[in-house]
Amino acid sequence: MAHINLLPWRAERRKQREREFFMQLGAAAVAALLCVLVWAWWMGLRIDNQNERNAYLQTEIKQLDEKIAKIKDLEKVRDRLLARKQIIEQLQANRSQMVHLFDELVKTIPASARLVGLKQSGNSMSLDGVAQSNASVAEYMRNIESSPWMGHADLRKTENLHKDQRMPYTFGLNVSLSRPKDDAPAGDVMKAPNAAATPAATTAGKPAAQPSTGGAKP
Repeated sequence: MAHINLLPWRAERRKQREREFFMQLGAAAVAALLCVLVWAWWMGLRIDNQNERNAYLQTEIKQLDEKIAKIKDLEKVRDRLLARKQIIEQLQANRSQMVHLFDELVKTIPASARLVGLKQSGNSMSLDGVAQSNASVAEYMRNIESSPWMGHADLRKTENLHKDQRMPYTFGLNVSLSRPKDDAPAGDVMKAPNAAATPAATTAGKPAAQPSTGGAKP
């Protein structure tokens, strides 16, 4: 019976398998290294892209901040201009109001009283004067309250000093100032001539009335 020795064949096969294993392991390592390099390159591209976007956003934010600062400066300038406009309008309104107030003071004061002093403070006015009697003061207060440019009148004092036989009473009034709802002096001035011209035009347009003659018809 023959005897065959298989040990060298098995060792050679084992070495072959080991070589194949190490080759596969090296290929897997190279493939993994390539995957890592590709992933790192791709992530680097994404990071660069994100950095560019961040830089662009920062630039746009700076430009918007500059625009916002300019808008705020313009708003401050607008507020100052509006404040000046309101002051000018208030001064013009007060100038017109003073003209009407002096006109109303002349219209409302009765013949049995006269003013010796007045003082305006905001929307109120202090009046001092002399009168013949308390009835004259009461009449003056009623005239003031019926005026469209003056409101409620409070009697501050009334005294009979007997210094002046003609107007022995001294009085003091606190008057609140007001403004009519339709405060349009220019419009009123323009309407007045038209209102006066309308009846004249109507009268001129009517035919003249013919005188009637008496007597019986033939």
